[in-house]
Amino acid sequence: MANNQSVRRHLDAFTRGRIIGKLEEGRSVTSVAAEFGIAHSIVSRHWRQFQTRGTAIRGFSSGRPRGTTPADDWYIVLQARINRRQTAGEIARHTTQATGRQISRLTVARRLHGGGLFARRPVRCVPLTPAHRRRRSLWCREHRNWRDKEWSEYSLVVQTFTS
Repeated sequence: MANNQSVRRHLDAFTRGRIIGKLEEGRSVTSVAAEFGIAHSIVSRHWRQFQTRGTAIRGFSSGRPRGTTPADDWYIVLQARINRRQTAGEIARHTTQATGRQISRLTVARRLHGGGLFARRPVRCVPLTPAHRRRRSLWCREHRNWRDKEWSEYSLVVQTFTS
């Protein structure tokens, strides 16, 4: 089902300036709105804001301030690229030491995602060594021709061994 709620798209500063300029020339709000293809209320709101504030620049939106600067974001992505095996927690500790500001693991994960990378989660198992890989490959080659009967017998042996 489609979402029918209206989406608010902000006008860029240049367009807002052009709207204010046309209204200062003496044109009507309706004609300016028609020229730019936007609603009458948007033009009216921008004109009212310009008259009260004296500027057409958008005010800052409310909300929590960012915990990192663009330079911090670059440092986080750089750390991840230098050492691919670092976890997000380790990168957070390095960044905190470098900047002196506390940065969480989740913030690092979000910044990595914004940089096109993904936070590495620590592995819960031991990575296989080349010797492990050789033995597993050998075992697979030895058992590749097994039928269902042999696999069922093998699974019974493994179950009794592990329990």
